[in-house]
Amino acid sequence: MDTQNPSVPPHAQSRIGGKNHPPRRASTAAHSGGVIHDNTRHTTRFTVIGNHLAQHPELSGLAIGLAVYIQSLPAGARVDIKTLAARFPEGTTRIAAALRELETHGYLRRPRERTESGRIVTRTVSCNQPGRHGSEKADAAPKPPARRAAAAQRKPPRRALPAVPQPAYTSPALLQTATDLLAGLRRADPRLLLSATDAEHLAPGVAAWLERDLTPTAVRHALTSDLPSEPLYRPAAFLAHRLTAQLPPLPPYRAPERPPPVRHPLRNCDTCDRAFRGSEPGTCRACASADGISEIPGAAEAVPAR
Repeated sequence: MDTQNPSVPPHAQSRIGGKNHPPRRASTAAHSGGVIHDNTRHTTRFTVIGNHLAQHPELSGLAIGLAVYIQSLPAGARVDIKTLAARFPEGTTRIAAALRELETHGYLRRPRERTESGRIVTRTVSCNQPGRHGSEKADAAPKPPARRAAAAQRKPPRRALPAVPQPAYTSPALLQTATDLLAGLRRADPRLLLSATDAEHLAPGVAAWLERDLTPTAVRHALTSDLPSEPLYRPAAFLAHRLTAQLPPLPPYRAPERPPPVRHPLRNCDTCDRAFRGSEPGTCRACASADGISEIPGAAEAVPAR
């Protein structure tokens, strides 16, 4: 009778049918020539980027790269064109075009705001998911009744304001003076109350008047005199028309004044001992002609000595 060998290991048990896993298949990327990802999980210094940006079908590679770089920066970092051009090898023209691409597709917004001191500055807002900001506001806002919604759809959009003249040279001080002038028009007539957006649109037109040697008082008088008696439904459009239609001509060119002629000191002629004016000592013009010299630098006619 055979005896069992206790040192022989037991037979391996088969896996339970419900827990059997299918064999892993090798990735076919290596055989097809596609990309192979060698990924490591980031724990610090990383930025989450959506595939809607990384794989955008219409954005250029420069625009996608700038969007990723801007989203990775801390709040308050400068992302103007000059700063980006100093950081990347692309020039200002290509970077400006890429930023316009991001604005078109909603990844970048550059609204203009007024600071507490009254200056108008441009803010740069980076959106990691375009349309999300507007949709959140729409979801949070109460929905109007069906009748109000239908009336809002039938309401025609507000027409854009007419264009205004542009100054030849813009400066913050000149635009601030123009903005203050527009804000004070309501004191002359309450109908000329303007919003901040309207004043920002009209300010370059007022600046174009001011650079034509007109004082703010003269510009204010031109905008507020002879107003129509009927109500002004769009005072900004009325002022834009008046700024364009009544734009005064540029002041005439003033030629610089000619400097006065140089008056040389009196000197005694080395030949006739008469006085003459000249820049250097020597002979007068008469003695120089008699000696056969055509011209003496700085020599003048002899002046009888007193």
